[in-house]
Amino acid sequence: MFRIGHGYDVHKFGGDKPLILGGVEFVNEQGLLAHSDGDVVLHAACDALLGAIAKGDIGHHFPDTDKAYENADSKDLLAKVMEQVTEHGYRLGNLDVTIVAQTPKMASKIEGMRGVISAICDADFDQVNVKATTTEKLGYIGRKEGIAVHAVCLLLQN
Repeated sequence: MFRIGHGYDVHKFGGDKPLILGGVEFVNEQGLLAHSDGDVVLHAACDALLGAIAKGDIGHHFPDTDKAYENADSKDLLAKVMEQVTEHGYRLGNLDVTIVAQTPKMASKIEGMRGVISAICDADFDQVNVKATTTEKLGYIGRKEGIAVHAVCLLLQN
């Protein structure tokens, strides 16, 4: 038995928080506006995993109206989601993440993101893929107003 999930998240640039994507900090880059740390990569991953076990989305489990999640570390949120995945009798088969951003450049950080995510998900490095693309300067992403992320996962029954 297997389950498939899709996640999507978007955040606007702004505020004074550091930019953190996939659990990796991008030094000297504009952060994202969010109730938590704004890690749009891990948020999309959480949504994909929650979708696969039919448990709603990240906003349902970690609402932005709850002070407990203000400035929350998204690595902790992903770990809590993975606990739910395990409790439902599943493990990660693979996770594929696509970051859609005009800026910053991602290439030097991709392997670090894969390492963080695979460690939290108790998965091998090669079970997690992270890639990035631009919108060729089109739309809000092309105007450097924000970052969007898609994530797709396959869960395997234990």
